[in-house]
Amino acid sequence: MLKLTSALLIGGLVSTACLAEKWHMPTPYGDGNLPTQIDYAFAKEIKAKTNGELEIVVHSGGSLVKHTEIPRSVKTGQVQIGDIFMGILGNQNPVFKHDNIPFLATSFDQAQALWTAAKPEIEKALDKDGMKLLYAVPWPAQSLYTRNPVNSLADLEGEKMRAYSPSTSRLADLMGTIPTTIQVPDIPQAFSTGIIQAMVTSPSTGVDSQAWDYVNNYTDIKAWIPKDIVIVNKRAFRRLDKNIQDIVLAAAKNAETEGWKRIVERAAKDKATLAENGMTISEPSAELTAQLEAIGKTMETEWTAEAPKEIGRILTRYHQELGQ
Repeated sequence: MLKLTSALLIGGLVSTACLAEKWHMPTPYGDGNLPTQIDYAFAKEIKAKTNGELEIVVHSGGSLVKHTEIPRSVKTGQVQIGDIFMGILGNQNPVFKHDNIPFLATSFDQAQALWTAAKPEIEKALDKDGMKLLYAVPWPAQSLYTRNPVNSLADLEGEKMRAYSPSTSRLADLMGTIPTTIQVPDIPQAFSTGIIQAMVTSPSTGVDSQAWDYVNNYTDIKAWIPKDIVIVNKRAFRRLDKNIQDIVLAAAKNAETEGWKRIVERAAKDKATLAENGMTISEPSAELTAQLEAIGKTMETEWTAEAPKEIGRILTRYHQELGQ
């Protein structure tokens, strides 16, 4: 009887273990960044609500898969789920550039309206590539980091500007700078070795990379509000039991809500941290603002021409959301 009971117990444990599913989730950013923190909370909620039947292991900071390789890894099923900066997909489909167009949406209310307008097109594009959108988390508005004060684009002419997406490369071109692709972990070394002299990025990335060690000035141009998106391999998602799928989708909705809620406070906190560490925080001059807004119009026109129907639908819905 004792042997039989032990056998049944062991069999039950093995059966439970076999039923449990483990997913691996690479992310490009470190644990101090809001998108990564939201990812951890998302994984924790799923593990708790599925009683461990689905465990998502978050691999932050590009430790499992390099940022640029995450979309392909999810698409091919090498990993089941991943977090990416949406703009890196811009060369695959221009709809992914919508939140990298300067001055199209510069407040969080505008950014939410733009996301509502673009989301159907994003879902279609991902679906064609065998992936499913789960949620999006915004970054603070992107602003300008430089060693010296900048009053006009002439102050930047010929400098090497960090680029991290097709849109930021084009922006650097139009600003009269030299686009140089640098991922977040490599920012400090790129500045210290002269590979780049300027960048447009969020206060959060500035804090994460301790920007005060290599630049002195932060010009708060608030150019655009980009997003990270979490994507899942469609086959992996479909293999889940329906009740677990529902739990994943509910957790994704909670994650997106929490991300948009926390970003306003996080943006203010990170900008204050830059100042506390000695960086000069300034508003852009009227001349610089006018020059950058003109670049934004140029990029919006070029972007629309890439896919007039899809982008036309995004812009129409966006202006409807804003009541324009």
